[in-house]
Amino acid sequence: MNDDVQNLPLPPPAFGGRISENYKQATADFPQPVSPPSGAPDVLVILIDDLGYGGTSMFGGLIPTPNIDTLAKTGLRYSHFHNCALCSPTRAALLSGRNHHRTGNGSITEGSTGFPGYNSMWSDDNAAIPQVLAYNGYTTAAFGKWHNTPDWETSPVGPFDRWPTGKGFQTFYGFMGGETNQFTPQLFRNTTPVEPDTTPEQGYHLTDDLATKAIEWLHTRQSITPDRPWFLYWAPGAMHAPHHVPERYITPFKGRFDMGWDAYRADLFESQKKIGAVPPDAQLTPRPAELPAWDTHSADEKRLFARQMECFAGFLTHLDEHVGRLLDAVNALPNADNTLIIAVLGDNGCSPEGGLFGTLNNMATQNGFPDDVASMLPAIDEIGQGHHENHFAVGWAWAIDCPFQWTKQVASHFGGNRTGVSVTWPAKIKAGGELRAQFQHVVDIAPTIYEAAGIPFPEAVNGIRQQALDGRSFIHTFADASAPSTHLTQYFENAGNRAIYHEGWIASAHHGVPWVLLGRDGNFENDHWELYDLSKDFSQANDLSAEHPEKLAELLAIFKQEAEANFVFPLDDRFSERAHIPDRPSVTRGRTRFKYYAGTTRISEGTAPDVKARSHSITARLVIPAGGAEGVIVAAGGGAGYTFFIKAGELMYENNFFGRERDLLRAGSTLPEGEVTVAFHYTHESTQYGGGGTGWLEIDGKEVARQAFAHVPPARYSATETLDIGRDLGEAVSRQYHSPFAFTGTLKDVVFEVG
Repeated sequence: MNDDVQNLPLPPPAFGGRISENYKQATADFPQPVSPPSGAPDVLVILIDDLGYGGTSMFGGLIPTPNIDTLAKTGLRYSHFHNCALCSPTRAALLSGRNHHRTGNGSITEGSTGFPGYNSMWSDDNAAIPQVLAYNGYTTAAFGKWHNTPDWETSPVGPFDRWPTGKGFQTFYGFMGGETNQFTPQLFRNTTPVEPDTTPEQGYHLTDDLATKAIEWLHTRQSITPDRPWFLYWAPGAMHAPHHVPERYITPFKGRFDMGWDAYRADLFESQKKIGAVPPDAQLTPRPAELPAWDTHSADEKRLFARQMECFAGFLTHLDEHVGRLLDAVNALPNADNTLIIAVLGDNGCSPEGGLFGTLNNMATQNGFPDDVASMLPAIDEIGQGHHENHFAVGWAWAIDCPFQWTKQVASHFGGNRTGVSVTWPAKIKAGGELRAQFQHVVDIAPTIYEAAGIPFPEAVNGIRQQALDGRSFIHTFADASAPSTHLTQYFENAGNRAIYHEGWIASAHHGVPWVLLGRDGNFENDHWELYDLSKDFSQANDLSAEHPEKLAELLAIFKQEAEANFVFPLDDRFSERAHIPDRPSVTRGRTRFKYYAGTTRISEGTAPDVKARSHSITARLVIPAGGAEGVIVAAGGGAGYTFFIKAGELMYENNFFGRERDLLRAGSTLPEGEVTVAFHYTHESTQYGGGGTGWLEIDGKEVARQAFAHVPPARYSATETLDIGRDLGEAVSRQYHSPFAFTGTLKDVVFEVG
């Protein structure tokens, strides 16, 4: 094998012409662009967010997904494919071909801790698919959710080496965090903040936009470099909360889920058996004791829960429509037959983070504040619209993760880590519609793509020696349903939920309830290890730990070995508490004064002054023109946060506690014209998590309003909303105005002083 291919980028070729003193006697020889091996395919990877094994009708789901299903008609369905049970870990593992802890992505980026497996600092010795392909002549692009950059590196000033463009994507259009408002997302084009082309009132929706931008990229690339292969990673925010979709997609599902999650799951299981998504002898695992049966709920609760699921179904139908648009565009290209499409139909199981009753604000539950039915019922008809960050009750997540135990986060069981996968490649896969049952994991996708392209994995990239791939190519299964699996051992871990698979057996230790996000006990010693023989037990239904203690001991020894080799320790089950880690790298630590100028926007929450549950002041120097001014002076957050603004000439401040409480301070008079200094001061008084304090307004040093705040958001306002000076981008913090509500006067500067 050519040694040059083992080191990327490839060295420049030797000059092959002839140099003389006069160009007339010289022979030119331009270096030619790097070309992939002849016949290298175009590659499309689709990664759907927060959708469990039974989500699509391809795997028996009861919500029709006809466009996604077309992939199974011409390609293969994989029924034993696995992820990392959480978004950032799965994405890093898929794109790198290494186990998630080895990339530092043992948890979501917002929950990073100072240990090698959890620091979120994806290192250069774990090169990603787009880096390897781009250095070998591919064009690369990513559209959608990223969620693999450390929280403190997500501002518009970078650094950018762990952004999509730093990981080999020559084009990126999408959002950086774990979730975003589907109607008012925080978007980037490469590393530049951009706003959506249209408004929600004009019909904007993120999934539609991501499909359109990806199709435009494909057409542009085809027009300019038709012979150059491409790699496209399309990772929409759907089906992650908030479940946002136009009402016309929800209406067709009215009444379709009134049977409740127990009956829905039973019907789903029968559908899965009918189409072969589960084997005939598979067992439907029971509902966990911690999850109430549907029939124990009141009529009002059932009405609310049904609406939540109707919204989810509409959201999935909408997603399927735009997947269809993307697939149509790909199939219309001249090289469609030589296009490898890998559709991963869930980066983890369905999400339990809505809690037992669902929520109108997903960030509230992630801060540790579950919602209650009484407060949600008045807004039942608004569920799915942009001013709520709605999520469904956990019963629906469990139902969709059929036939397995548990949900997202629970890496020990297949409800958390089993995903349906479809692979299409018309030029190479002739067994359209067939099922494959080899054990696979998302780390196997990278080596499969490298083998398909005829590109060896490099020993070094940019001078950095590479860690070995953990995945194994599964191309050998394309033509042979009975081919043996080459992925023989795989550990799983998330938040203390852990498992070890080895040669057909799996040992699993469930830890905690995944919808309880605050106050977990960190006691791992009492977790019970279960044992399953997967050759006879598809769904982990029969625990054999008592019958085979020697096999369990064997697997536990392998787990410890794998955990130590992959930086899994120390185990950590905290969730909400990990929003604030004192020794995490920070661009704000040690600073108590921050000065911002007009036009400074899109400062990510991880790089903004942290005023949550802290005494602080915000002072702005303004010039009010004749006739007055209005607009936002400074705002942070969206569905929760704060905003300091002027409306109809009156100075105001609003503390938004996840939409549940809105404390509005009003000056009570019109601001004078000319130069004026306005300030908001806050003294934090409560010692309770989420407790509040007292805020007051000043105009030119004179207090004009004072009010107690019962609660302030303690951990996180949002996943992607930002601090903006002179306007409020994204979702409006206050319902007193519509975004962006730009300030119409002159804003000299805004100064934060934080205690």
